Amino acid sequence: MNKVALPIRFGIAASGSLIAYFLILSLVDLHTNVFYSLFNGVITGFAIFEAIKYFKIQEKEKFSYGTGFKAGIVTGFVATLIFTIFFAIYSTEIDPEFLAQLSEQWFSRFESFEAIVFFTVAIMGFATTLVLTLAFMQLFKSTNNA
Repeated sequence: MNKVALPIRFGIAASGSLIAYFLILSLVDLHTNVFYSLFNGVITGFAIFEAIKYFKIQEKEKFSYGTGFKAGIVTGFVATLIFTIFFAIYSTEIDPEFLAQLSEQWFSRFESFEAIVFFTVAIMGFATTLVLTLAFMQLFKSTNNA
């Protein structure tokens, strides 16, 4: 099996969970409150942790820090990329009023902020991925202590 297939599958599952969480928030009209996006880190973190764990099980003795790190990064980046694309489509095509509501609530001092919002969503996802992957790899790395 290809070494990136498992992380890609976990990334797709994570993005599906992120999208479902966002849509549930939108059903109860809480999707404009940016503080609920903190739970996105929990969803992404769980997917990264599980991807590294299963990748370690799959690789056995061939597992190294580098391969585990790559699995976590691929998982998080796939999830972030898919969610950012969904977010852009949702906020421009499905609910065009969403950005106006978000602007009124949080970004009233900016004239044009669509690009800022999309960029922020992507950077938050990528940064979360990097930090959580580095943290989780401390749990999975092999030690040289006897």
